[in-house]
This record gives sequence, C-alpha cells and structure tokens, in this order.
Amino acid sequence: MKIVFMGTPDFAVPTLRALHHAAHEIVCVYTQPPRPAGRGKKLQPSPVQKEAEVLGIEVRSPTSLKLAEEQERFAALEADVAVVAAYGLILPRAILDAPAHGCLNVHASILPRWRGAAPIHRAIMAGDPVTGITIMQMEAGLDTGPMLATVRTPIEDKTTGELTEELAELGGQLMVGTLRELANHRPLVQDEDEATYAPKIDKAEARIDWSRPAEELVRHVHGLSPFPGAWFELDGERVKVLRAELAEGSGQAGEVLDDRLAIACETGALRPVRLQRAGKPAMPLDEFLRGNAVAAGEVLA
Repeated sequence: MKIVFMGTPDFAVPTLRALHHAAHEIVCVYTQPPRPAGRGKKLQPSPVQKEAEVLGIEVRSPTSLKLAEEQERFAALEADVAVVAAYGLILPRAILDAPAHGCLNVHASILPRWRGAAPIHRAIMAGDPVTGITIMQMEAGLDTGPMLATVRTPIEDKTTGELTEELAELGGQLMVGTLRELANHRPLVQDEDEATYAPKIDKAEARIDWSRPAEELVRHVHGLSPFPGAWFELDGERVKVLRAELAEGSGQAGEVLDDRLAIACETGALRPVRLQRAGKPAMPLDEFLRGNAVAAGEVLA
C-alpha cells in the first residue's frame, strides 16, 4: 500500500520498520520537529526521523497541521492510508479524511480502556493484569474510533520501559497484519460505558507516599520507570526507585526496617531493587547500599 507514516518516539520506530520490511511504499514520514536535548541542548531529531533517514524516506516535521497549505501538501501524497503511532499532533478532519482508507492508529491499550496520553503507565499503576495494542480507525474524538484489531500481553512485574518496548514490537506486527487483511476487517464500535482515560503523567505524582499500601507503591514505581521515576528523599537528595518488590515486616510509614532497605508502608513493606541518585547511573540495591548505607529505624520522607 501507499502509506504516510506519522510518529515520533522510540515506540513508533518498530511500526515504521515493520511497514518498510513488509514492502509497503512509505511515501513520507511525518514527525515532531527536532527538540533541544542533552547537556548542550542541541537540536536532536526524533527517533522516527532518524529511522526514516536511514531508510531513505522523505521526512516532514510541521509544527501544526491546521494550516490549509499543510493539509494540501498532505493530500497531494495521495496515500492509501496513514499509519499513526504516538505522533503528538492533533490531526484535523482534512488530514483524517485525505487517505483513501483514512488514518489508522497504533494505540497501546485494549480500548476502550485507557484512552489518552499515558495508557501504559496507567495500566501498570492500576494493577491491570493484561494490556495490549489496539489498531483503531481514527476520528475526531480522543481514541474513540472503531477498532480493527487487538493483541494482548500480560503485565506481570514489567516496568513502563519494558512494556513499552514489548508493545512497540507487537504494534508493528499487528499493523502489518491489519493492512494485509484490511478489506476483510469489520470495525468494532467501542463501548462508551467501558471507557477509561489515561491522563498525561504529572511529575508531581512521582514522589513516593509511604502512607499507601506496599502493593500499590510497587505498581507506582514500575509504572513511572524509567521516566519520570518515582522518588523519595534521602539526606536531602532525591533518590529514584526504578524497580521494587514486596518485603516482609511492618512499622511506621516510611520507616526503614532492616539493613537491606525494606521500607514500611501503610500496609506491608517495599524494598527498592534498582535505584538512581541525581546525576548518577542506575544501580542495583547492593551497589547502592555500599555507598549509601541507610540504618534501620530511619524514617524516610
């Protein structure tokens, strides 16, 4: 098929790569403009732009698609379909309607659960047992369009980073299969009564509140790993917890219970497994404790 691809972060790259390997004609890639990054704040192209350039595909990075000129340039591509994966810009009606088969979205949840910006984070934090990918026909609403295909995977103890990588690969595979059988798919309308929303992660959510149950906090840690990273304060400095597990014991919320950093919560206890101090690389618990001994009985903020 003649495809326009629209995506920006690492999550979108496996879908772009899968479409290319499936011998579709990708006539153009749309992605977010380069952004300042790193210590020098130099402009860095998006992961999708980097991949498109390797594949030799034309890249466009408009700051908006609302201008008539941009919409005319898009329509002039005469695509059979637009494939969208975490693009980051709102698609006006003129864009949605331009390809012969419209715009198909790779969404990282089993819709209608977790519509919105942070479906992977929210699924983990809520304790969902499974999540997955939905291929959806895009319309004007926020992730409200009819569904063409889904695939599921267990969440288990995966972090957002790990689950994002897994779902990105599944999304690419599912999109290729969906396009292969596009004429045979019967779109399934979403049940509005089952819809839930996944708002963007606010950095204010990241501070660990030890007055919550340990099971909730383990999910909280994994849902915010690697970014923005759940954190607590130690000696006046933030320490991120990138992975955690349940531990034995109980006590005052925030109390360190042993010499291996089991920390009491409202109910139960949590033990960080992987941590990161500001400006330092992430490290396993044993390595962290060698340079940052924390005595039992200390109460963490």
